[in-house]
Amino acid sequence: MKHVDIFTDGACSGNPGPGGWGTILRYGDREKELSGGERSTTNNRMELIAVIEGLKALKEPCEVTVTSDSKYVCDSITKGWAKGWQKRGWVKSDKTKAKNPELWEELLSLLDKHEVKIVWVKGHAGHPENERCDALAVEQRDKYSSVK
Repeated sequence: MKHVDIFTDGACSGNPGPGGWGTILRYGDREKELSGGERSTTNNRMELIAVIEGLKALKEPCEVTVTSDSKYVCDSITKGWAKGWQKRGWVKSDKTKAKNPELWEELLSLLDKHEVKIVWVKGHAGHPENERCDALAVEQRDKYSSVK
């Protein structure tokens, strides 16, 4: 099974506000950068979409290491929160509605197709790929900031 590293980040100005996401896929010595954004979104949505788009770019089941600076994404997956929300009909343990259920559904489905390890890194701490993903996300956010 091929091993792919996926690095992700999201950015948002305001919450909600214009936002962007950036993803780097690395397989061996090959890299591919992906990015996008939305005019009105949240930071958590951008963080989720960055991971989703990275996984969607894979053409076959792979062993994947996803590196993100989003505690929301990392903890929700590694601590099983997202699967719990799904089992309870997108209701959290405190009985409030889970946010972004459509994105979580898509992400959980993609996680089932691959062998995924999630790695959290501190944001804005000099991690080269995280810094590059941040730059991609900010570039997209700024592009959507100027859209009226």
